[in-house]
Amino acid sequence: MSDATDLPQPVHVEAHGPPPLLHRTADFRGVTSPILRDGAALSGLLISAAGAAGLSTAEPPMVRTLPRDGLAVLLLLDLGHLTVHTIPSREALLLDLLVPAGRDPQKAVDVFTRKLGVGEARSGRLARG
Repeated sequence: MSDATDLPQPVHVEAHGPPPLLHRTADFRGVTSPILRDGAALSGLLISAAGAAGLSTAEPPMVRTLPRDGLAVLLLLDLGHLTVHTIPSREALLLDLLVPAGRDPQKAVDVFTRKLGVGEARSGRLARG
């Protein structure tokens, strides 16, 4: 018969998972560009923004027309996403970024700032995960 000291002892294993995430938002007002209704242009802009921030995409952007004359464009990343919602009647573009910590989402926001020719009206930043 064996006693408890003969049994294998549990091994402490540290859990490793995906890195923490950073959630960044940017609202742009006064956008008069026809881009607010152009899904292909917004898709290209999201891909450019992801590249500028050093982010890897998981698949091509998805574009959906919203019921009240706007678009939603989603670009899934290996970890996270970039999304755009447009509200042409309010001349607004809402940008949402969920990216791995260690990447600079401001670089992606800057791509939109340059293309739209307007500054951010409102922004936010939150650590996630």
